[in-house]
Amino acid sequence: MRITKVTTKTGDNGQTGLGNNIRISKDHPRIIAMGTIDHLNSFLGWSISECPDNNLESELKAIQQDLFNLGGELSIPEIENPLLKNHRLIFLEDQIELFTNQLPPLEEFVLPGGIEFSSRLHITRSACRNAERALIALYKNEVETSLHIQYLNRLSDYLFSLARWVNLSGGGQDEQWIHEK
Repeated sequence: MRITKVTTKTGDNGQTGLGNNIRISKDHPRIIAMGTIDHLNSFLGWSISECPDNNLESELKAIQQDLFNLGGELSIPEIENPLLKNHRLIFLEDQIELFTNQLPPLEEFVLPGGIEFSSRLHITRSACRNAERALIALYKNEVETSLHIQYLNRLSDYLFSLARWVNLSGGGQDEQWIHEK
């Protein structure tokens, strides 16, 4: 499906079309899940605008492509040829390990924040968790595509690890949660 026109007026009655030409309500769990993935992708683009490293920027833009692939699969229920591939999940797992091996061990929860790029990544991570929950809600009533949930779960871990790594590499430090014991 290609967009040829932005304003179609076909959604003015609270319905929207999926990639298979089926129309559903805009408050359907599938549309909510697609919207939270779009929201996540927008935050990721906002984070990328602060990225000082070309290689990392390319990596993050590849993740944006993954998110479009995931959204594309959601827009066509029972898609025959999945767009999101398992090797992208493995890529995230490898990167999490790479970043984690360069970081001090966690002793407590880390407060979101730090340098600008790190802070944006933390916001993106929380948007990723929202998208994951929206997918879980969708799959309570529909056939689950476990790779989708796994991918978003790993992506939030990746964004957390990257935010810590970016912050420490940029001269910041983890701000830990202090709680009464």
